[in-house]
Amino acid sequence: MELTEKKLKLDDINVLELLGINDSNLELIQDRFDSLITVRGDSVIIRGEGFEVEQIEKIFKEMIFILNKNRQLTKRDVEIVLDLVSEGSEVNRGGEDVILYTKNDTIKARTNGQKEYVKKVKQSDLVFAIGPAGTGKTYLAVAFAVAALKRKEVQKIVLTRPAVEAGESLGFLPGDFREKIDPYLRPLYDALEEMLPLDKLKTYLERGTIEIIPLAYMRGRTLNNAFVILDEAQNANSIQMKMFLTRLGNNSKAIITGDITQIDLPSKTVSGLVQIQDILKNVSGVGFIYFDKSDVVRHKLVRDIIEAYEKFSSNGEKANGKKNGNLQKDHLNEEKNNSTPNDNLEINN
Repeated sequence: MELTEKKLKLDDINVLELLGINDSNLELIQDRFDSLITVRGDSVIIRGEGFEVEQIEKIFKEMIFILNKNRQLTKRDVEIVLDLVSEGSEVNRGGEDVILYTKNDTIKARTNGQKEYVKKVKQSDLVFAIGPAGTGKTYLAVAFAVAALKRKEVQKIVLTRPAVEAGESLGFLPGDFREKIDPYLRPLYDALEEMLPLDKLKTYLERGTIEIIPLAYMRGRTLNNAFVILDEAQNANSIQMKMFLTRLGNNSKAIITGDITQIDLPSKTVSGLVQIQDILKNVSGVGFIYFDKSDVVRHKLVRDIIEAYEKFSSNGEKANGKKNGNLQKDHLNEEKNNSTPNDNLEINN
């Protein structure tokens, strides 16, 4: 009889909780099967007949799922999983909206808009997430990327933002390159620090597995086997948007997030995020998801603030950012005539 060997990694898993006190959960599994199960560090090695090895692997994956979801794993949980898998039944996880498990939390879709976001990301390699502040556009995008990296679906994550507040000219700011751009990229670091242990995040950043860079530094690159996120995309002009989208290489995915009511570009500059909705609306493989105030998951006041601004604008008094957003399409032809291939792409240090 030919034996099969399978190695299951237990990354970011509490092995003691998984195996039980004095390996009691492990013994429950061993009593059901003839295969040899060995635990070495953060790995479980299963050796036995092919079909049995597959069943044991599935049992461990379901146990890990329950442990991450409930933050505990009882003897009864293990017994139920054993019975269902042995009978060939599917375990009802009820976690189709879960995006990422972290050591301290479960990141999942919480609103109807976010659930639609999950579907779009699964269906499309290129997704545009557009909506107001507080709807989880960026946070969930980073969670999608980290989950894909953990599953080894991609080899790296690239996160980028336009540094439009400084006019893409950061030379006057004090400090070295990293110190100049960190204030604009800080929200991306904050999200990563919630999803990854700090030592692992530091290693990923040092090795380039995770890159956080200004949009201008994306020029000329081809990103293969990567999960790429463009945040605050409403502040990328039309040329920058095209430049970013054409960086995508083989086996890569991209999410572009933004809020077209908070455009900080000069009044006669077309937002690439506004324009791209018309350009790509009929392109297969591209998904658009639109959030509204019902998807806000921050403090209740954020939703109330958004609603107050909407009422203010509907009374005919336009806030500067809103006015800029409404003028984008009117200036489209003028932008095309006046733009040059290198507009706004260089950073002066």
